[in-house]
Amino acid sequence: MSGGDGTRRVRAGRRTVEVHRPDKVLFPGGGDAKEYTKGDLVDYHRAVAPFMLPHLRGRPLMLERYPDGLDGPRFMQKNTPDHYPEWITRVEVAKEGGTVRHVVCDDTATLLYLADQAGITLHRWLSRADSVDHPDRLVFDLDPAQDDFDAVREAARLLGELLDELELPSALMTTGSRGLHVIVPLNGRHDFDEVRSFARDVADTLADAHPDRLTTAARKKDRGERLYLDVQRNAYAQTAVAPFTVRPRPGAPVATPITWDRLDDPELHARRWTIADAVEQARTNPWSGLLNRGRALGPARRRLNALRG
Repeated sequence: MSGGDGTRRVRAGRRTVEVHRPDKVLFPGGGDAKEYTKGDLVDYHRAVAPFMLPHLRGRPLMLERYPDGLDGPRFMQKNTPDHYPEWITRVEVAKEGGTVRHVVCDDTATLLYLADQAGITLHRWLSRADSVDHPDRLVFDLDPAQDDFDAVREAARLLGELLDELELPSALMTTGSRGLHVIVPLNGRHDFDEVRSFARDVADTLADAHPDRLTTAARKKDRGERLYLDVQRNAYAQTAVAPFTVRPRPGAPVATPITWDRLDDPELHARRWTIADAVEQARTNPWSGLLNRGRALGPARRRLNALRG
């Protein structure tokens, strides 16, 4: 329903969220890209909430906000403003020299409120608020030197094969930008240093086997045309884009979970799904409980050491 002041009111469970200026264009159209408004972003979040919330609940968030749309300034928001409603969950976490009070998105109403704030992209911690030092997700970010999805597809296959050898379950997600994320569920017993060290060794093993195609070099000037196996997100207070979040690019592409066999689809690319069709993909349940199978890294570490000789 809409108010006389142009404000739209959206029901979400027991709460009603006010959407201000719902007709405001956040994603300008042009070329092949469709125009999307704040109201469209809210509608998408309302529809995708049942699939997105399990990946957000209990986790500190960083918001990527564009109050004036993609053509305006960007704000990376960690600290929760005082004016946010009291019913939105916050968590205070330690940082160097103090603390940060992050938003935690536990329900649909919060998801819609963040959309009203032009929080286009939600970046989540890899650990939960009740155990911030111990991640339950490990993320490999496959970042091509150019917008070259064939290189990403090839790197994903190689990484998936190595993770299979290590007997670790893994999930695949388009980033909505240029690459793919490969996510490994953990049991939450390892700290960030252990997880990042393991991820780096996996990436180094793969890069050493394919030095002409893959690299773990952090500096762009050292990568050349090779795809970057980025494991830097596996650290305290670092974030990764959440499944089903929208990316700030023309056409409103969405970071979308997929099955491994989707790599064989010639139509697949990093921006394959947008807010127009990502909910349809979500309903296929591509990860099908996979991330509930969190593993310890000890056995995988021993297998990796054996492979590395």
